[in-house]
Amino acid sequence: MTIHQASARAHTNIALIKYWGKKDQQLILPMNGSLSLTLDHFYTDTTVVFDSSLKADQFWLDDQRQSATKISRFLDLVRQRSEQKTFAKVKSYNHVPNAAGLASSASAFAALALAASQAAGLNLSRQALSRLARRGSGSATRSIYGGFAEWLPGTTDKDSYAIPLQEKVDWDIEMIAVIINRQQKKISSRQGMERVVETSPYYPAWVKSTQADLLKAKKAIQAHDLILLGELAESNALRMHALNLSARPPFSYFEPQSLVAMRLVEKLRTRGICCYYTLDAGPNVKVLCAHKDSQIIKETLQSVFAPDQLIEAFPGPGVQLINEK
Repeated sequence: MTIHQASARAHTNIALIKYWGKKDQQLILPMNGSLSLTLDHFYTDTTVVFDSSLKADQFWLDDQRQSATKISRFLDLVRQRSEQKTFAKVKSYNHVPNAAGLASSASAFAALALAASQAAGLNLSRQALSRLARRGSGSATRSIYGGFAEWLPGTTDKDSYAIPLQEKVDWDIEMIAVIINRQQKKISSRQGMERVVETSPYYPAWVKSTQADLLKAKKAIQAHDLILLGELAESNALRMHALNLSARPPFSYFEPQSLVAMRLVEKLRTRGICCYYTLDAGPNVKVLCAHKDSQIIKETLQSVFAPDQLIEAFPGPGVQLINEK
């Protein structure tokens, strides 16, 4: 019996300029580039054990046995590159609500990419890891890096990957996550994207406007301009969710409390507080702000939400190996 194993930790990233739609479903090539901020609070720990005694892949999430179908497809990519056929046991622990719009798939597949490749004897560059992680979940391509990262859309498997923009974030910026609902969403990101690309009459305009947003956002990061970055992130998120309402049939990830949180952020801005919201494919609201303003923002949000619904997060690190469990 031969056993090889490795463990890795990856953090979630929240897209400020969104990826919403694929031009290649199998390779997960996006229609447009995107930009994100990796966060320190939310992460996934994954251990991969290639064991010659196993008859099939096994997947455990938070100590619960799960279907290994999707994991096996991903591991097949690793087995192909490492020229082996050994099955693996994968054990993951998500320190982030699953499938609730908090990028759990990003941290999950970034951690799996590093752990599986290392356990298989591959020593991949970060660019190669980013390409591999993308095949599990598009947003995972950005979680290879800490801080701000950009996903280059590319046209083939080889040129679609993320690059770091600013891994050491040395200016005052953070996010406050407002947890509206921790449950799995009814319409997955993949299903939502497919419906929008196929049926929304506004989709071509989305792709064009997002390209312009991306250029402006990179300049805002370079200039440490929180106001411009926040304005871009908020408007980009609203346009993404408008696409969902324009699809056939229409759908929405918003819940009533999502709108309440958004209105509170807007109210804070009228008082001179620099804060902006963004939402991914889920009801949970993320507030982009400066740490110096976080206390008054949390106090305002706590007029409606419980303290345990508010989670403060700062720029986080890229994927890394951890001690095996």
